[in-house]
Amino acid sequence: MRRTLALVLLSLAAAYACNAHPSASPPADASASPPADASVSPPADASASPPADASASPPADASASPPGEPDGSILHPCTLPGSIQHTASGAVVVPGGGAGPDLGFIQVPVGFCVHYYGTVPDARQLRFAPGGELFVASPTTATTGGVGGLAAIVVLPDDDRDGVADSTLTYLGSLPSTQGLLFTGGFLYYQDATRIMRVPYATGDRTPSGTSQQVADITVYTSTLHWPKTLDVADDGTLYVGNGGDQGETCEPTHPFHGGILALDGSPGGAPVAKGLRNPIAVRCARGHDHCFAVELGKDSSMAPDFGREKIVPIRQGDDWGFPCCATQNTPYAGITPVPDCSGVAAESDAFYIGDTPFGIDFESGLWPAPWTGYGIVTLHGSFGLWTGERVVGVAMDPTTGMPVSGSDLEGGDTGGLVDFATGWDDGLFDHGRPASVTFSRDGRLFIGNDNDGTIVWIAPMTL
Repeated sequence: MRRTLALVLLSLAAAYACNAHPSASPPADASASPPADASVSPPADASASPPADASASPPADASASPPGEPDGSILHPCTLPGSIQHTASGAVVVPGGGAGPDLGFIQVPVGFCVHYYGTVPDARQLRFAPGGELFVASPTTATTGGVGGLAAIVVLPDDDRDGVADSTLTYLGSLPSTQGLLFTGGFLYYQDATRIMRVPYATGDRTPSGTSQQVADITVYTSTLHWPKTLDVADDGTLYVGNGGDQGETCEPTHPFHGGILALDGSPGGAPVAKGLRNPIAVRCARGHDHCFAVELGKDSSMAPDFGREKIVPIRQGDDWGFPCCATQNTPYAGITPVPDCSGVAAESDAFYIGDTPFGIDFESGLWPAPWTGYGIVTLHGSFGLWTGERVVGVAMDPTTGMPVSGSDLEGGDTGGLVDFATGWDDGLFDHGRPASVTFSRDGRLFIGNDNDGTIVWIAPMTL
């Protein structure tokens, strides 16, 4: 079975060294660069071609961002000790660095580096605070993937800016069912089981600076397995939250709201926006076009004969994505009587094989070199039990519309707007865990959390 967000960033120094040619060939329009975070402004020369000696040792202070700015940014992160630089001649490890797991298995395009950051059991959600600290949701309630969490939201600061977390601090505890995290409007919004809570947040807080209050209690439908509720804020200020349905639901003519997306509009339980989703495991908004997206885990074992698929779906008022009646537009699931009318079901543009299990999504802000500029990045958790298909893929974004370029891997390989970015977890040995959560830092590093072994790593282009 196969299952697979404000402070302005200081101008970065002149781009450091290395060619940035990806190891996989992306689509022709992959250099599209819609901004992914209104708080990020890329430097004018971010895509400049680096010199040939990119792996040379930097000046002693090259990794330190200007003092007095609590944003956690690092200049030239790929030159930090312990970085594994991927060059045209092979992998080069920058000498020094502390103890950490062997990350040599992670394969990324030439011109990128990989670095260990920290370990948090069941790292299900990653979010950067305005002060630059990484917040991690670590639940203990059973759900799809994940083991041995902390029942807490923890903070992993990097005050010495060596690219590795200094410590793991408990910010909020006694949260067995927590996943969604969001910083906006002077608050940290977070999930506590069915409730969306918020607590005042001031830049630099590492313990709560006020009392939590309930924003909404999402009880329109409650799944004991698909309980995670991730959330984000759109450009227009709308707060969206995902709600999970269940595998065994039956197709009802009235098709009530179970799994789907709600808006936190001040009502006690939120307002339904889009329905017909089984498990919208991640919600994230791209900046610049007022578009938000969810990644949907489709019906298990529905690849054949039902033409099931996992999806990236735009969040739009009134959309019906079909579950549990329809796999996609004009495609009912087999064996349902009477046969449902699926003509009104929304059509996805990007799809994954059932079992690839897209688990997280975020959007590059324009700091990465072509052809990866502005890409969406999706973590694929891999199939249950087998872990096959684990990897990180890039999704080209149309710069005019801000929508993903159509693509899929339903035929066994990436097509259209999809292209593999980071691979190596899927080696058949079950020894590298599973990529799950994903987020970008202000300085352009891509952070990936592993909900199986707890490892958190970052990947960056050597031009930063």
